[in-house]
Amino acid sequence: MTSTVNGSDVKHTTPEGEERPLLEIKDLKVQFTTQEGKVTAVDGVDITLYRGQSLAIVGESGSGKSTTAHAIINLLPGSGQIAGGQIILDGQDISKASKKEMEAIRGRKIGFVPQDPMSNLNPVWSIGFQVEEAIRANGIATGRKEVRARAIEVLKQAGLQDADRRLKQFPHQFSGGMRQRVLIGMGLSADPQLLIADEPTSALDVTVQRVILDHLESLTRELGTTLLFITHDLGLAAERAEQLVVMYKGRVVESGPSLEILQNPQHPYTQRLVAAAPSLASRRITSTIHGQEGAAHETGSEVGTTTDTIDLIATAEARAEAHEAAAAQPPAIVVEDLTKVFKIRGSGDFTAVDKVSFEIPKGTTTALVGESGSGKSTVAKMLLKLEDVTSGKIIVGGKDLASLTGKELFDLRSRMQPVFQDPYGSLNPLRNIGNTISEPLVTHGVGDRASRRARVFELLDQVSLPRTLVGRYPNELSGGQRQRIAIARALALKPEIVVLDEAVSALDVLVQAQILRLLADLQAELDLTYLFITHDLAVVRVIADNVCVMQKGRIVEAAATDDVFENPTEQYTKDLLAAIPGANLQLGA
Repeated sequence: MTSTVNGSDVKHTTPEGEERPLLEIKDLKVQFTTQEGKVTAVDGVDITLYRGQSLAIVGESGSGKSTTAHAIINLLPGSGQIAGGQIILDGQDISKASKKEMEAIRGRKIGFVPQDPMSNLNPVWSIGFQVEEAIRANGIATGRKEVRARAIEVLKQAGLQDADRRLKQFPHQFSGGMRQRVLIGMGLSADPQLLIADEPTSALDVTVQRVILDHLESLTRELGTTLLFITHDLGLAAERAEQLVVMYKGRVVESGPSLEILQNPQHPYTQRLVAAAPSLASRRITSTIHGQEGAAHETGSEVGTTTDTIDLIATAEARAEAHEAAAAQPPAIVVEDLTKVFKIRGSGDFTAVDKVSFEIPKGTTTALVGESGSGKSTVAKMLLKLEDVTSGKIIVGGKDLASLTGKELFDLRSRMQPVFQDPYGSLNPLRNIGNTISEPLVTHGVGDRASRRARVFELLDQVSLPRTLVGRYPNELSGGQRQRIAIARALALKPEIVVLDEAVSALDVLVQAQILRLLADLQAELDLTYLFITHDLAVVRVIADNVCVMQKGRIVEAAATDDVFENPTEQYTKDLLAAIPGANLQLGA
C-alpha cells in the first residue's frame, strides 16, 4: 500500500487489512490577519498518513511546518485561521469540529508536544501539579494515588528518571531539556492515536534525545501510533521518519521516503538544507574551520557546496592569528574550582556544579557540552552573575567577579552579553522587535534615536530577518525568528564576550549555518570570546576551538575540539558522540 504526500507515492507498512488513513490533510490553507491584510502561511498542503507511520516535516523558520501542526489540533496562534481545505482524522473532518468536539479529541486521540517548554509550563505551578492536571483532564486516572503514579510513570517514560523527587519542583528549577521532557510526558500520557511533536527534542542532549525517540518508535511499533513531527534536524529526520515533507514558504516543495530524499535531493531548496546541516556535514566542515586546505581539496565539490553556506575558510587565517595573540596575553575568562549548591525544599542540598575549572583564551571559543542537568547553564548563569557562586572564582579580564559592584559591574555587562536558550522567555512580549533589540543601547546610553534605529536595521540584516519586523511582537514570530532577535540584541553593544546558552538549538539548518558563520566572522573581526553551551555536538565541531565535557556537575574531559572528537578518552564522551543523529548516514547534496 502507498500513501500520497503532495502527489508523491510513498511506500509504507500498515497493519494487515488497514485501508482507511488515520490522517488526511487535503489542500490545507491557513491565513493570518495582519495590519497589512491577510497573509497565507500554509498554501495547499496535502498529506496522507496511515496508522503506524512516521512523517517528518522540515523547513526553515516561517516555512509553515509548525502552523500545519497547530492547524491539525485547531490551536493556531493569534489571528490564524483555516481558510480552506480539510483535515480528516479517522474519517471525521475535524477542521469543522466544534470547540467542545476538539477538546475531546485533543490529548485522547491527538497528543501534542509543543516546541517552547517555558511558555507552555505555568511558572507558578509545580511540575507534578501540571502533569497530574493533564492526566485528569484526559480521563486517564481519577484517584489521587493513581494519578500520581501515572504522572511518575509518564515522566520516566520521557527520560526523567528521578521523576518522583522532581514532582514538587517548579519549571524554573529545571533545565531546558528537563522542561521539554515534562511536555513530552504530558503529550504521551493518554497513549494517543496520533502524536504531533513540534521540535520534540530540540532542547535535549543527544543521549536523552535517543531515549525519547526510541520510546516514540516503540509506540509506533507496538500501539500503531502515527507520529508526525516537526524538526530542523535532517539527521534526526533521516534516522527516525519513514517519510519526509520539505516545506518552503507555506508550500511542499519535495516529499517522499526520507532516506531517498536526503541521499538524492532534487529541489534546490532541499539541496541547500542538506548541504547546510552540521549534523550531516560536521566532519567536512571541520577542515574549513582550521584552514586545512588539503583536506578540503580531498573532498572536492562536497566542501565547496557546504562552504557556500558556512564559509569559514575566509576567517581561518584571522582566527589563527588571534590564537597566537591570545597565547601571549592573559585569558579572557578563568574559572577556578567553581561550585554551586542549591537548597531544594524537602530534598536537601543539590550540587549542580562541582569544582569546575577551565580557561578561555581571548578571541577563541570554548564549548561546554553534556546532558541536560549536567550543570552547563548554571556555569553560564554564575559567569553572568545571575546566580551567586557557592565557592570558587570567576575572573574576567583579570578581575574577580566577586569584587565587582556598582559601575564596574554595569560596565562589565556592556562587555559581556548573553544569548539564552529560551527565546520566548527572554523577550518581553509587550515590547516590539525594534525596542527589544535597541534596549541594551538605551540602557547603556549608546547613540541617539536615529543611530540606534540604524543599528537595529543593521542587526536585523546580520541575523537574516526582514526590517519590516521592527514593529511586530514576539508572539507574532516563529521560534527560530525569536531566537535570531535574541542574538541580535546580544550583539547590539558589540561586546567582547558572548555567553551563548543553546543559541542555535531552535534554528533551522540554513539559519543555523548563517548564525554560525556570523559568529565566526564577528569573532575574527572584533576579537570576540565565546562561551558556547550546547547539547549539539555537531555544532560544537563547527564552532568551537576547545571543548569541556560536563557530567553531573563535573568536567570529565577537556581538550581541543579535534582531540575530543577523534580521540575521546572517557566513555561518557564516546556515548555522546555515538548518539549524534545522522552521524553514520551517507547523505548527498
